[in-house]
Amino acid sequence: VPPIRVALDTTPLLQTRAGTARYVRGLLDHLDVELDAVAYPATSRARTLAADAIWYPRLAPTGVDLLHCPTFRGPFRSSTPLVVTVHDVAVLRHPEWFNRWTRTYSRLAVPKVVAAARRLIAVSEFTKAELVAILGVDPDKVSVVPNAVEPIFTPEGPVAEGDYVLAVGTLEPRKNLARIAAAVDGELRVVGASGWGGVQPPSNVTWLGEVSDGELASLYRGARCLVYASLYEGFGIPVAEALACGCPVVTSQGSAMAEIARGDAVYVDPADVTSIREGIARAVRPSARTFPGWSEIARQTRAVYEEVLS
Repeated sequence: VPPIRVALDTTPLLQTRAGTARYVRGLLDHLDVELDAVAYPATSRARTLAADAIWYPRLAPTGVDLLHCPTFRGPFRSSTPLVVTVHDVAVLRHPEWFNRWTRTYSRLAVPKVVAAARRLIAVSEFTKAELVAILGVDPDKVSVVPNAVEPIFTPEGPVAEGDYVLAVGTLEPRKNLARIAAAVDGELRVVGASGWGGVQPPSNVTWLGEVSDGELASLYRGARCLVYASLYEGFGIPVAEALACGCPVVTSQGSAMAEIARGDAVYVDPADVTSIREGIARAVRPSARTFPGWSEIARQTRAVYEEVLS
């Protein structure tokens, strides 16, 4: 059988170290196919606009069997079979959380890219349901393949010192940082890049910015709990990482996080500071969980490619 040749859009690796970059890196390192990396150097505001307005709509790599776009930025029409990964549809569900360009562009582009795709990969059943509800996607067109957890996230290893609660995520409106900070008595350590929407670290926050995976794992091990009371998520990688380290988790009810954490988290109303505060008081250390690694996620992704090409 000749190998499958896949063009993978690696642009997110130039823009972020957050969830989408982890996803692209995991696939690059583990996919058992012939990979052609395609990317646009969208490293400034002007270049990001150029990528969105000109490069993505016409993206048409040659000499490949399939094009995989790891976010819903992709071509509006594609003669090459197109697979698109959807992490969440927050920009359609809550456009007010995003800058004007992102929400205006996404309202136009996302339905076109989703329609052009031969198959969609959703990272959770929650995101699949959102695609069906908001964009009217046929459920049979969507395969659910979750994110993986890096092997460094285990209970064994260095433990960060101090008495603190941990929050992990880019500083952006939906991460709900002001309410989380108000709910924490004592120190709140926050790991994540500066984002958008004017979100600034509140006064009781020790903002650590971006840290290495090793440092993040030690922070999970040492924390009283991880509070991941996001207002909207398609997956929630920090919840899985924390559970893999045996860190207690407080997270939002009625969201994708329940799929990941199941009975191993305390669920709270993210819009209610008192609910979050009471959740922190109830958090207990779970036994560590194991999650699929990237080799397993890459295997499931290749199976999607094979279905598309069969």
